[in-house]
Amino acid sequence: MRKITSNKTLLIGGVAALVIFGGGGLWLTTQRSEPAPAASQGEGAHAESEPGPEGEAPEGRIELSAAQIQAAGITVVSVGQGGGGETRLAGRVEPMVDARAAVAAAVGGRIERVLVAPGQSVRVGQPLVSVVSGEAATFRAEADAAAAEAEAARQAYQRNRNLSDQGIVARQEVEASRAQLLSAEAATRAARARASAAGSPNASGRLSVTSPISGVVTNVQVGRGGFVAQGGVVAEVRNPSRVEMVFNAPPALAASVRAGTAMRVTGPNGEFDAVVTGVAADAGTGESGAAVIRARPVGATLPPAGSAVTGAVVTGQSTGGLTVPTEAVQTVEGNTVVFVQVDGGFQATPVLAGRQAAGRTEILRGLTGSERIAAANAFLLKAEMAKGEAEHGH
Repeated sequence: MRKITSNKTLLIGGVAALVIFGGGGLWLTTQRSEPAPAASQGEGAHAESEPGPEGEAPEGRIELSAAQIQAAGITVVSVGQGGGGETRLAGRVEPMVDARAAVAAAVGGRIERVLVAPGQSVRVGQPLVSVVSGEAATFRAEADAAAAEAEAARQAYQRNRNLSDQGIVARQEVEASRAQLLSAEAATRAARARASAAGSPNASGRLSVTSPISGVVTNVQVGRGGFVAQGGVVAEVRNPSRVEMVFNAPPALAASVRAGTAMRVTGPNGEFDAVVTGVAADAGTGESGAAVIRARPVGATLPPAGSAVTGAVVTGQSTGGLTVPTEAVQTVEGNTVVFVQVDGGFQATPVLAGRQAAGRTEILRGLTGSERIAAANAFLLKAEMAKGEAEHGH
């Protein structure tokens, strides 16, 4: 009987393990430590198909409880569907398009106050600098005047309606006053829009230039008392958490990869899963016509912008095949096996492996697709089989 202790060390207590290979398969049997009578070759073949009379474990079986499996860190997963080839791509971690902003003044004016410093975190809409602008004061005055004219036109229209109901004013005058009201309201909306675009100044022409994104101020380009022209940049803000992976790919790959395609990425901190968020054909620099593939991580954090990464994307996928995590496939004495979960442990099952792509391996023969198999730390089961064979040899 094979056991796993809480420190994830596989132990064999009271029995010796024997690994038998033959007929293209792999078997793991257990024998008690006391001497047993010798058996002929025919008797041994019969014993391979049935448990021994003394309650020996089935051939190829490693018996483990649920607690022992958990303690060993062995992950059990289902067999997946699909398959295909693998294309490896070089890329880098880059800021997203909306991850940085060069914040400019909408109108020219004098810098009254600088409200932030480089390295300071800001939120969306937070003021960066305060500007006093004569042009902005004009916009505000025009908006106020237009609003007053609209109010006067509204009162005139209402008055004419009342007089028309009393038969004092002709209907044509009512229609004319209504047209004047509509025109005044349109002029008010336009004037208010100009004032809003200028930064919504107060009556004195004082306004705040605000950050359009949340992030960190990386640069401040103006000082108190200075003058900023219309469109002049006052500060730069960047959100370091808004990053993505950008890969250069052959043009032909753009036709077979689309948003949602899974990837396996290797970066400075190891491997992780990712998903394609966009594919742009003929978006590469120069005349190469290379495609650009953008991707985001799944359950992982990207390294800083500028870090180099390598992605693996599966192409030529098939729908009828079976795949398992590559770490689930083990080789023991030249035989390729996976460990299928059964009642009370795992069964070593010979398989025929195919192509590898993005951390998964095709299984061409040996599984039905309904099994649950050992994935992460499956090598511990392989090590236990090897240890059992060594102990039996002694």
